[in-house]
Amino acid sequence: MNLCVIGTGYVGLVAGTCLADLGHKVICVDNDPAKIERLRSGLLPIYEPGLAHLVVRNVAEERLCFTTEAADAITRSEVVFIAVGTPSASDGSADISAVIAVAGMIARQATVPSTVIIKSTVPVGTADRVRAHLASLSDLPHEVVSNPEFLKEGAAVDDFMYPDRIIVGCQGDRARAVMERLYKPVLRTGKPILFMDNRSAEMSKYASNAFLATRISFINEIARLCEAVGADVDAVRRGAGSDSRIGHRFFFPGAGYGGSCFPKDVRALQFTAREAGMDLVIVDAVERVNEDQKKVLAGKVLERFGHDLRGRRIAVWGLAFKPGTDDTREAPSLVTVDAFVRAGATVVGYDPEAAEEFRKRSPHAIQYTRTSAEALDGADALVVITEWPEFRNPNLDAIRTRMRTPVVFDGRNIFDPAEMAATGIEYHCLGRPYLPPRE
Repeated sequence: MNLCVIGTGYVGLVAGTCLADLGHKVICVDNDPAKIERLRSGLLPIYEPGLAHLVVRNVAEERLCFTTEAADAITRSEVVFIAVGTPSASDGSADISAVIAVAGMIARQATVPSTVIIKSTVPVGTADRVRAHLASLSDLPHEVVSNPEFLKEGAAVDDFMYPDRIIVGCQGDRARAVMERLYKPVLRTGKPILFMDNRSAEMSKYASNAFLATRISFINEIARLCEAVGADVDAVRRGAGSDSRIGHRFFFPGAGYGGSCFPKDVRALQFTAREAGMDLVIVDAVERVNEDQKKVLAGKVLERFGHDLRGRRIAVWGLAFKPGTDDTREAPSLVTVDAFVRAGATVVGYDPEAAEEFRKRSPHAIQYTRTSAEALDGADALVVITEWPEFRNPNLDAIRTRMRTPVVFDGRNIFDPAEMAATGIEYHCLGRPYLPPRE
C-alpha cells in the first residue's frame, strides 16, 4: 500500500519504518527541514535499538523516504497516518491542535477518499472531532480510524512487529478492510486485531497506560511499607506475582516512572474524568505516589549524609527514564539530581545514551563521564537510577576502592545486598532489609 506518516517523532518514525519493512511504500513527513536531512542521511533523532538499521535498509530499497512536502505526500497516498505530538497543557489535558491541523491539511490536499489513521495518543472524542473537521472542509468521504500505539521505548521495533494486540477503532467495512490489509503481515503471528468504535479504542490506550502506571506505583508503595515493617519487597513481589491473576511484569520497585507516555497519559485521563464530572480516585493516587517516589532516592542520601551536601561528590549511574532509550522526559533522574545540586553537592553523571538529552533538560551544569567507572572516582555516594544492563554486574572492588566512601543507593534493586555487604560496601536499596557492610 502507498501511505504517508505525518510526524517523525518517536511514534511516527518507528511506525513508518516498520510499515516500510512490512513491504508498504511509506513517505514520512516532518516540517523540520534539518531533521529530514539528517534522516535522509541515516541519522536518527532518537536512540532506539534496531531502528537505525531498518531506516537505512528501507531507504536503500526505496520503500521509505523522508520529506517536508506534506501536500505531495498526501496526494500520493491512500492511507495517511497522523503521528504528531499531543503534549500536556498546564491543566493536564492533551493538546490536539497539531492533530486537527493535520486533518485540515488532509482535507485540503487529498484528491481521493483517504483512510486517515490517528496514531497519536489522543483524548476520547478526538476521532469524532477529526471526522467533523474533514467533513467541514471536503466533500470526499474520508474514513477516520483510531489506531493507538503500544510501543515500549527500548523495544519498539519488536513491539510493532510482534504486538500483543492491534486495536482499531473505526466505522464501516471499508476502513476495516484497509486495516486488515495494512497489518496482514503482522497478523500471521496469530496475535489479535481488535475492532471497536473509535471512542473505545481511544480509551483503551489511556486505560492500558494508567493500569501499568498503577502497578508501578502500587509496588513502590508496598516497598516503602516493607521498609517500615521489616519485610523484603523482593520476596513479597515474587509471592504476590506468582498469582496468575497478578503476574510479575511491571511489578518491580524503582525510582518512579517517567518518559513521554505514562505521566502525560495519566494526567490526560484525569482531565477527561474531570470534564465528565467525576474523580478517578485510584488514578489520582497513582500520580501522587509516583511524584513522591521520585524523591525517595535523594531522601535516602540526605538522610545518610545530612541536608548540607557541600563538599560531597555524588556519582549517578543512569539518566534516561528507563534502559534502552535516550529519553529523559520526566525522568526520576531530573528530580534526584536537582535535589543533590540544591543541597550543594557536586554531581557526576553517566549514562550510555542519555547524557546529551539530560544536559538539554536539566537546569544544572553537572559533570559527565565517558564510563561508569570514571564517575566513581572520589565519590562519596553512588546512586543508581536506571537499570542499564552494564550496571548489573559491576566491579565491586572498583566501587570500594575508587570511591572516597563506598556507599551505594540502588534505585532499582539490581544488586545483591549480601554480596555488597560482604565486599565492605554500605548498601541502601528499596524495600529490602539493610545489611551492614563487613569490615
